[in-house]
Amino acid sequence: MALLNFILRRALSAIPTLLILSIFVFLLLKLLPGDPAIALAGEDPSPAAIESIRVKYGLDQPLPVQYVKWLGGVLQGDFGVSIRTKLPIGEMLAQRLPVTLQLSLQAMLIAIIIGVPAGILAAIRRGSYIDVTVTTLGLAGLSVPSFWFGIILIMIFAVTLGWLPSGGFVNFTVSPLENLRYTFLPSLVLGTAAAAIIMRHTRNSMLTVLKQDYVRTARAKGLNERIVIVRHALRNGLIPIVTTGTLHLGELLSGAVLTEQVFGIPGFGKMIVDGVFSRDYAVVQAVILASAAIFLLLSLIADILYVKLSPRLQA
Repeated sequence: MALLNFILRRALSAIPTLLILSIFVFLLLKLLPGDPAIALAGEDPSPAAIESIRVKYGLDQPLPVQYVKWLGGVLQGDFGVSIRTKLPIGEMLAQRLPVTLQLSLQAMLIAIIIGVPAGILAAIRRGSYIDVTVTTLGLAGLSVPSFWFGIILIMIFAVTLGWLPSGGFVNFTVSPLENLRYTFLPSLVLGTAAAAIIMRHTRNSMLTVLKQDYVRTARAKGLNERIVIVRHALRNGLIPIVTTGTLHLGELLSGAVLTEQVFGIPGFGKMIVDGVFSRDYAVVQAVILASAAIFLLLSLIADILYVKLSPRLQA
């Protein structure tokens, strides 16, 4: 019951956040230069054609009225219709979300496989050349721009070696193997930066835990060092790692714009860029709001994992 109340409190606290975010997104996009009606009307449109488009899409109404209508539709699961593709935005989100979700999950898997062992190793060998090397590589992973790293990987593995495709996407249901070939490089680009962050947090967390009395006691009892690290230190050091990993997954879902553009991945990133360039504000609003909702959901999942790992956090 305590866990259920905890979840309900966290879930209810997310509602005002989403509401405020929806207002800011709606108003900020209206401040962007350009008129979507003119962009939609094509070259040399007549004033009557532009006005008819404004009336058709409700762009002639006051901003508060437009916002209330948009929010009312969103609450009913209706995000409107794209003025560029004429498709329901809800269907577009449903098509693009699995692509970005797969890319983000693969990137996070790569980040965990690289970052957690590297962070543990750096903490155990603190001050050694291994620690210095891992820390330096982590700093490089944070500093290298994702688009530049993506281009370098394309030049090496696609152009020079010809092992992997340079871009595009194949649905997993069509060909699982081809899907993995097309998504490996962009996942590696995203996962490298995430691995650097996870490595740093893992190292710092493990350094703190390894100084605790219960770890010294376990060593004094003559336990094998591997048992001390895995059974005693790592479990308590997982909480900040869970924080970083879960929240960074939300960042990957909402922030893979440049990587998806470089590799031509038809996910949320490409969808929002196309929406901005075509003045398709309803699409941009829907993507940002959906990304924020996913991020808040992942934050809730992280909170639940905290409680499971350390029940005192319920208080």
